[in-house]
Amino acid sequence: MTSTGPIRVLIVDDHAMVRVGLRLFIMSMQGIDLVGEASSGAEALAMCQELEPDVVLMDLVMPEMDGITTIGRLHAQQPKTRVLALSSFQEGERVRDALQAGAIGYLLKDIPAEELAQAIRDAHAGRRSLAPEAARALIDATIEPRPDYGLSARQLEVLALLIEGKSNAEIAQSLIISPATARFHVSTILDKMGAANRAEAAALAVRHNLV
Repeated sequence: MTSTGPIRVLIVDDHAMVRVGLRLFIMSMQGIDLVGEASSGAEALAMCQELEPDVVLMDLVMPEMDGITTIGRLHAQQPKTRVLALSSFQEGERVRDALQAGAIGYLLKDIPAEELAQAIRDAHAGRRSLAPEAARALIDATIEPRPDYGLSARQLEVLALLIEGKSNAEIAQSLIISPATARFHVSTILDKMGAANRAEAAALAVRHNLV
């Protein structure tokens, strides 16, 4: 890698038309030079060893060796080379996997040329770049989904009283139902939630903000 002069960029994409588009983008950028193009992960690894680019624009969906695998191997082979994942997809798991593999950024392929140029400069300087859609998808992927236990409105009322530590008799009195009905609701709640006892059901309810 060079520390002075233009930022040296390698394009990796199995689609020739995508490479042409990126090539034209890069040719118009000040202070950024295209040093090579690879059409596969294996070719990218070989070219990176030979050319030592500063920044690699990496497609994620490629045959034989996908982009995420290539990023991981490139990061181990040349940790100083910065990789920007460039994809048409914005699923949270894909974004997370690319970043965990070693990518410094995740961009969508419809990114404008000036934004791509800035992302390349940021990557070269060690700054992360995430497309807004990718950032939102990543956040959504890290949020634990709220489980659907299929509890009815009445069962949620009973569950709220369980959290308060109410007995079956106290639940019956609060909801103006018979003790037998209260016991039935508690038993059904435990069964639906897969809880071993009332305390576990209450703990699950608090954890998932069910009531």
